[in-house]
Amino acid sequence: MGSPAARQLKQLKPLYQHVVNNFVAVLAAPLAVAAAVSAARAGPGALLAGLQALRAAHVLLAALVPAAAAALYLMLRPRPVYLVDYACFRTRPNCRVPFATFLEHAKLVTFVEGASIDERSVRFMTRLLERSGLGEETCLPPAHHYIPPYRNMEASRAEVELVIFSAIDDLLAKTGISPGAIDILVVNCSLFAPVPSFTDMIIRRYGMREDIRNVHLSGMGCSAGLISVGLARNFLQVAPRGAHALVVSTETITPNYYVGKERAMLLPNCLFRMGGAAVLLSTSRARARFRLARVVRTLTGAGDSAYRCVFQEEDGEGHRGINLSKDLMTIAGDALKANITAIGPLVLPASEQLLFAVSFIARRVLNNRRVKPYLPDFRTAFEHFCIHAGGRAVIDELQRSLGLSDQDVEASRMALHRFGNTSSSSVWYELAYIEAKGRMRKGDRVWMIGFGSGFKCNSAAWECIAPARSAEGPWEDSICRYPVDIPEVLKH
Repeated sequence: MGSPAARQLKQLKPLYQHVVNNFVAVLAAPLAVAAAVSAARAGPGALLAGLQALRAAHVLLAALVPAAAAALYLMLRPRPVYLVDYACFRTRPNCRVPFATFLEHAKLVTFVEGASIDERSVRFMTRLLERSGLGEETCLPPAHHYIPPYRNMEASRAEVELVIFSAIDDLLAKTGISPGAIDILVVNCSLFAPVPSFTDMIIRRYGMREDIRNVHLSGMGCSAGLISVGLARNFLQVAPRGAHALVVSTETITPNYYVGKERAMLLPNCLFRMGGAAVLLSTSRARARFRLARVVRTLTGAGDSAYRCVFQEEDGEGHRGINLSKDLMTIAGDALKANITAIGPLVLPASEQLLFAVSFIARRVLNNRRVKPYLPDFRTAFEHFCIHAGGRAVIDELQRSLGLSDQDVEASRMALHRFGNTSSSSVWYELAYIEAKGRMRKGDRVWMIGFGSGFKCNSAAWECIAPARSAEGPWEDSICRYPVDIPEVLKH
């Protein structure tokens, strides 16, 4: 419950926030009243005499200088970028992998020639799945349903085409835009970079223009979706006004099934699942649904531990996979702190910034260690949070670090349960969940947070212009069943 003093401070906090966040209005109101009273006492004669004393040059400067400053500001300020709409890949029932299916498949892989995975590894993956937060409806690509799993180029390309073409088809149908009207194309996929590239595949499939600016980002990890949004925003700054940028985020699972027995490399087998998203950005506000407010990127890869904490390599027997360090959560926490430090001053209200500054001065400048570090309340800056669904531990750590409620992280937990870790597209499944639940309102602010190899923590802040009119999308057939209770250990 807290002490009486703490409860009183908590009750006074809304008043404090109102006064500090509206400081200019609070200060200007009495000054305006004082000026009006002074003018009334002086009378109209004194005011007229003062105006006549002003020279024509003064009047001209008073008019031209603000006008010139306003014109310069409008010319130099970045163009606003808007989210027209987005679409997520809708998983197929024939790709569904319940726990029993996944584990039986893993047991059969132990008999495959060349695979090192053994019964001990299967027991380890069983314990991981029981505590993972994943549900029984997550999906793996068709190639992983075979024994042994197909990991060749043909199967990998088939997964790419299934996921990204399905998402783009849905997006084009929702927006009604022609592929020929797209000026910029940015695609990210970390672990599969074929030749020709993903952008070439999309351009060929949809017959896009020859002069389209296109980039395929690889190796950037699960936060690459927000990097792609930032890159598309930068392209739009120099493109003709009203240009459109298509951003596609996915991860190809097919070539990355690990058949060794290193425990640190078995975790991705249990968490990563099929998924992808297509997003249409524009500098035109027409039919826009969100406005992009900020993109903030932080990279901690200068340190060896951060650089190697998510590392693609071969084990001692030559099996390739992703090695996840035991220090991953600590490194993610440090990256989050760096990102919070960068984005906080840009989004937090003055009341939170003032409390943080006072705490910082007391601890660092006055060297008073009895003062606890003040954790800003980001719920004063955002109504919704889309935290990368990298795993239950990731969501738990961010909830604790940011002081969020269970409802604040509900979208992340439910996206992990329903779809698994879909890498860079997970934040879009979470945004779709919030909208499918009917919780988004005009003016609501959304914070997307992504983590990725390197090690990176990236953020994007959005403001809602027009909420979705319906629950169409990846949650259409399951939103009525969510939220669900997710036990600490799932028995099956």
